[in-house]
Amino acid sequence: MTAESFDYIIVGAGSAGCVLANRLTEDPEVRVLVLEAGPADRSIFIHMPSAFAYPLANDKYNWFYHSEPEPFMDQRAMYCPRGRVLGGSSSINGMVYIRGHALDYDGWASYQGLENWSYADCLPYFRKAEKRAKGGDAYRGDSGPLNVSTGACRNPLYTAFMEAGQQAGYSYTDDMNGYRQEGLGPMDMTVHKGRRWSAAMAYLRPAMKRPNLHVRTRALVARVAFTPESSPPRAIGVEVVNGHRTDLIRASREVILCGGAINSPQLLQLSGVGNPDDLRRLGIRVLAPLRGVGANLQDHLETYVQYACKEPITLFSVMNLWAKVKIGTQWLFNGTGLGATNHFESGGFIRSEAGVRHPDLQYHFLPMAISYDGSAPSSFHGFQAHVGPMRPTSRGHVRLRNADPKEPPRILFNYMATEQDRKEMRAGVRLTREIFAQNAFDRFRGQAISPTDAVQTDAEIDAHIRAHGESALHPSCTCRMGTDEMAVTDGNARVHGVTGLRVVDASIMPDVVSGNLNAPTIMLAEKLADAIRGKAALPRSDAPYFVHPHYQSAQR
Repeated sequence: MTAESFDYIIVGAGSAGCVLANRLTEDPEVRVLVLEAGPADRSIFIHMPSAFAYPLANDKYNWFYHSEPEPFMDQRAMYCPRGRVLGGSSSINGMVYIRGHALDYDGWASYQGLENWSYADCLPYFRKAEKRAKGGDAYRGDSGPLNVSTGACRNPLYTAFMEAGQQAGYSYTDDMNGYRQEGLGPMDMTVHKGRRWSAAMAYLRPAMKRPNLHVRTRALVARVAFTPESSPPRAIGVEVVNGHRTDLIRASREVILCGGAINSPQLLQLSGVGNPDDLRRLGIRVLAPLRGVGANLQDHLETYVQYACKEPITLFSVMNLWAKVKIGTQWLFNGTGLGATNHFESGGFIRSEAGVRHPDLQYHFLPMAISYDGSAPSSFHGFQAHVGPMRPTSRGHVRLRNADPKEPPRILFNYMATEQDRKEMRAGVRLTREIFAQNAFDRFRGQAISPTDAVQTDAEIDAHIRAHGESALHPSCTCRMGTDEMAVTDGNARVHGVTGLRVVDASIMPDVVSGNLNAPTIMLAEKLADAIRGKAALPRSDAPYFVHPHYQSAQR
């Protein structure tokens, strides 16, 4: 057993952990230890934006989780990659920068105890985090650590997608992170000078120059250590697996879990914080009976709507070895070219039907027909739109398999468990087909590849989704904030029933937001860093946001 002690111990160097490491060590009197189970982020495949499929699809830099057989997805075990590397999932994700809709955060603030999580409260922290290449305004930041750029959309297929959306009756939005999310337009990415700008690059590496920050990789935390004799139990440190022994490292102020929506509830349960029935069944002493730990799991499911392309202008042209070498060489020496983008340069948000107040379907457009993680390589010129519901009503869970911290937990998403989710996905497929049928795609559009034109009825679309739907990789909400009996954390991310312990990551979201989760996770970590340090919150924003004036009667 070691005698090491720090003021704060942060478990997990993902998006939130990197933010906290930076912000807490701004105080030179505070000593912070970051423990990351994975290695350093030194791979060229991490830093080259177009190569993200490589770390996303192998287990060197990610936990490589799979769900239990999903009962409403033909019993498929669904792939759930999570970053296990400095930067966490921000080092292996698709680098899409989307904040979600303002009404998502106003929805959070409607819960008791979360009144200070409204859009007006959160927008200043989005701005604080961001350094936008185009400059700042009332919505966008211009001096934060997180560099954000916008896709150049040089391939004509990107423009065709945006024009087709307008021809179908949807609006163009030049900034879906600004005043107006609804519509189709160019997308932002966390790419700077041709390199992935992960949370490690933005926050952790600058902070590592400070003498009061200590970062350890390949450090697996087995459990949080408590003083059970105190009432309530107090977190005093963590137990770290070190070969065949376990070392205790103490935290004089707080232990902060930043493991994400899978690992944070797993670690809480291993530590005796969770559903008491489940813990007793595994022989784990119950310190805090919180039934909500690992419950309320939410994620975005998506499907690809793919067409063949009649012109040889897609990314299929550069899938041969010689072309990849040329792209890699140009990127390596100049930081430019096709290697310097994530290729998700246009996309958007629409509403599935009249009566929906803010967009419930998201698009990522890609000028290629291929699986997100590269597991199903393309064999022809094609293009695709990823589409999926933004506010699923299905709920899953994360539960321990056993009391071994080295064993992955049991994950069940319950995708498509509700008729509402199935209804929205059907609408997504049909509305996407309508967009691709517009004149802007006439010169490019070949035959429908997936789903084929034969897939038309509700039952046929449902079957297609069960067989081909994939996670958009946004697990969340398993340690959600709130005050009710299923809440795990309070509005300042403190774990109920214990002291000295917080969770700061996507797991504390009360509901998943309408969009990708990296930007919101960084925002909430920025906001909670002020709370942890006892600093006054940033002044609330009064910037307005768009809601379609005829949303009750019009779908577009």
